[in-house]
Amino acid sequence: MIPRFIEKQILKELKPAKVIALFGARRTGKTFLMNKIKKQLLKKKVLMVHGQNLDTTEILSSQRLSILKRFVAGYDYLFVDEAQKISNIGVNLKLLVDSFPKLSIFVTGSSSFALKNKVGEPLVGRSQYLYLYPISQLEFASYQDIQTLNDNLETYLIYGSYPQIITVKTLKQKVSIIESIRDGYLLRDILELDNLKDSLFIFNLLRLIAFQIGHDISYSELASKLNVNKKTVMRYLELLEKSYILFSLHGFSKNLRKEYTKSPRYYFWDNGIRNAVISNYNRLTLRNDVGQLWENFAVSERIKFTGYKQIHCNHFFWRTYDQKEIDLIEERGGKLFAYECKYTKSEKQIKPPKDFLVNYPKSEFYIINKQNYPNHLT
Repeated sequence: MIPRFIEKQILKELKPAKVIALFGARRTGKTFLMNKIKKQLLKKKVLMVHGQNLDTTEILSSQRLSILKRFVAGYDYLFVDEAQKISNIGVNLKLLVDSFPKLSIFVTGSSSFALKNKVGEPLVGRSQYLYLYPISQLEFASYQDIQTLNDNLETYLIYGSYPQIITVKTLKQKVSIIESIRDGYLLRDILELDNLKDSLFIFNLLRLIAFQIGHDISYSELASKLNVNKKTVMRYLELLEKSYILFSLHGFSKNLRKEYTKSPRYYFWDNGIRNAVISNYNRLTLRNDVGQLWENFAVSERIKFTGYKQIHCNHFFWRTYDQKEIDLIEERGGKLFAYECKYTKSEKQIKPPKDFLVNYPKSEFYIINKQNYPNHLT
């Protein structure tokens, strides 16, 4: 059993008159984690329901206090899995929090787009958002030694780290599962978000993004290649972010006129999904995109690390118009931390661009490579 880093935080934050909302893509282990937490509340009464159950949906969307009161009577905790399926869930959770100050509430959702809009505004100040990603290097390192972590590194780079991928042994099984996750779960979430039907368009967009890891994207160029308008591309990319398939970084700029901030860069939360989109599971020695795989891996794992460790920071990339760049910038505590992602260790010392050092002299610069990555990601 792989320990999830966020488990202790959820148990700590589960307090009366408070709603904990756990977001994440499908198949990342939210339901499993909810069940595990329930088992640890041995001396408490926990009501656990699913948002797809019609009886549950009818009750938790009723906005009738008498019905809600009968529903939670005698319970210390209310757990709602896939809460985004329930209309008016935010208003009803507010009624519960206001009316039953001893009740603790824990909900999960596979789409921040759907659930945050429903939970956020009614519960300002009484809710906390947490995120569960595919298994992170931080979590692997909690029960594996460094040698085992290194031995499995190529597997993580190619097949990713969804829980089901980790638990099977053969490469054929890994491919089958990652493609079922891609087709049966992630795309379904996106299509449901806005009553969309064109899964082929989503695949084509994701393929274009997959080949542009580490590069600024142009909405207009993507629109031209897909034969749609720019706003359509931007809308679908927003949905892909809110379904936890992609995330974006924007350019950092404060002091230098020639710093480039116009276009974002997109990354996949999981390398396996990226490779499934382009149907490439070749070993690293047979690939020409190892640099992109490593950058996607290092950037996503670093962001997972800071999120789980509750290191409050903003993430960017840095580039100038004359093509000087740094893969990842963390702005935290009034200071900049710069990270360059290089799979192999260079014999020649890599230094940050002179323009960056001159304009941000108090910043720190690090290289993340396959030799030292545990120092930065675990």
